Amino acid sequence: MTAVYISDSETKTGVTADQKAWAVAATVCDPEIPVLTIEDLGILRAVRLFDDGGTVPAVQVTITPTYSGCPAMDAIRDDLKAAFHKEDYPSVHVELVLAPAWTTDWMTESGKAKLQEYGIAPPSGRAAAGGHSGPIRLSLAVKCPQCSSLNTKELTRFGSTSCKALYVCQDCKEPFDYFKVL
Repeated sequence: MTAVYISDSETKTGVTADQKAWAVAATVCDPEIPVLTIEDLGILRAVRLFDDGGTVPAVQVTITPTYSGCPAMDAIRDDLKAAFHKEDYPSVHVELVLAPAWTTDWMTESGKAKLQEYGIAPPSGRAAAGGHSGPIRLSLAVKCPQCSSLNTKELTRFGSTSCKALYVCQDCKEPFDYFKVL
């Protein structure tokens, strides 16, 4: 693979072809939570262009699943290819990487706010990257995304997807998903 060089138009605008390609990939939404983009989730890791001998540069996109068995990865791969084909990039390669493992720490603050507005409690706290050495982690109350009450209860550790837990608010009585800290 040969690198793609910056054109005169890129020099004038200050926006590189790689940045434009990132912007295309960043429009792809998570199929399980359609208000979040893969950039919001932090699973979009890298986008780069390279010369594969065609008239248009090829695209290499690197994504990391929220967990190794995430069923959304095939749909995300297809959506990435469709988004780039729509922008006239005929050659798109999507690489799935498992290391380093995804963590909710990679989610954007904007993504967490979108979760809240959608009715899913965003992850609270930071992940214990590197193991559980040191202080014992305590479970804190999860705020209801409907009424903001902290009087909530976990119903089941696994909700509509493996990365979410199912809670119920004891005040407004509404059930809701909580995006677990991973």
